[in-house]
Amino acid sequence: MVNEQASLPIIDVSPLLDLNSHRDNQQETATEIHQACRSWGFFYVKNHGVPLKLQEELIKFSRKFFARPLEEKMQIDMNKGGRAWRGYFPVGNELTSGKPDGKEGIYFGTEINDINHPKVRNNTPLHGRNQFPSGKSDDDEFRQVILTYMTAMESLGRAIMSALARSLKLDPNFFDKNYFGEEPTCLFRIFNYPASFCQQQGNENLWGVGEHTDYGMLTLLLQDDIGGLQVKTSRNEWIQAPPVPNTFVCNIGDMLDRMTGGYYRSTPHRVRNLSTTRDRLSFPFFLDPNWDAEVLPIPMKGMTNINDDAEHRWDKSSVHTFHGTYGEYLLKKVSRVFPDLAQEQTINK
Repeated sequence: MVNEQASLPIIDVSPLLDLNSHRDNQQETATEIHQACRSWGFFYVKNHGVPLKLQEELIKFSRKFFARPLEEKMQIDMNKGGRAWRGYFPVGNELTSGKPDGKEGIYFGTEINDINHPKVRNNTPLHGRNQFPSGKSDDDEFRQVILTYMTAMESLGRAIMSALARSLKLDPNFFDKNYFGEEPTCLFRIFNYPASFCQQQGNENLWGVGEHTDYGMLTLLLQDDIGGLQVKTSRNEWIQAPPVPNTFVCNIGDMLDRMTGGYYRSTPHRVRNLSTTRDRLSFPFFLDPNWDAEVLPIPMKGMTNINDDAEHRWDKSSVHTFHGTYGEYLLKKVSRVFPDLAQEQTINK
C-alpha cells in the first residue's frame, strides 16, 4: 500500500555552498536537514550548484550506452576490472536479499591512475582505474562527463555532511577531519531499469531493486523523469519519491545509523520502473568514509543507549555490532551483492 499524500522535504542547500552566507542561514539549513533525517532519513536538495547541462549530458550518454548490444557492453565486464570492482554488469547479476535485481549498470569509483599509489600497489579492493565505455566517437566525452560529475558530487556531499555535523552539534569539519580526509570512499553507479523486465511473464520479482537500506554514509541520487523510487516511513507506509527537476534525492545509510547510535536511521527504500515502454535511469553517488577509517560512534551529548532495531530491519541484521575499518565493513557488504565476484577476489588474495 502506497501513501500518495505524504512527500519528502525539499531543502535549499545554497547557504552551504556560499562562502559569504551568514552562519545563521547555514544553521537554518542544518536544522532542516536534521529534521529530515529524524523524520524520514530522506530529503531532496535544490540549488545545489551542479550544472543542469552536466546532468543532462550524463543522462544522454548513459542512455546511448545501455542501448548498445550486450556484447559491446560486456567489453567492460566487471570481471575484467579485477579487485577494483569496476565495470558493467547485466540484468540479474546484482542481488538484493538474495533475489536478482531488474537492472543493469556500470560501477565507478575514484579514478587512480598512479600504479605507485599505496592502495593500488597493495592490491586493495575498490581502488584503481575505472573501466569506461570505449569504441564510439563520443566515449571520450562520456568519460569526462562521468569524472566531472563525480567531482561535483563529492564536493556537494562534503557540504551536506558538514551541515549534518552542525545538526548533531559537532564541528562543521568533523566528518572531513575524522572520516573523509583526502581520500573518502567515493562510489558512483549508473543504473538502467529496462521496461522489458517488468513485462516478463512468470517474473516473481518485478522490483528493479527490492527493499533495502544503503550500507554507507550518504547517498546522492539523480533520477531521470520516469520515477519509481519508494521510501518506507516509520509507520511502515510506502511513499513515492518522484523526480523533481534539478534536485537530488539524499538519504543516509547504515554507517550514519551506526555512528549516531540509531539517532539518525537509515531508511528502507525500493525501486521499480513505472514505464512499460521506456527504460528508467538512475545515478546514485555514495560518499563514504576513508577505507582505513575506524568506524566509531559519534560523541553525542545525551546519547547513552544504542537503539538497535535489528529485529525490525529488512535484513534482520544489526548495524551496531560491527567493529573495524570501513573497508572491512564494505567488503562484507559487497560479498552479499556480488557473491561470485567476492569469492573470486578471496581466492586471488
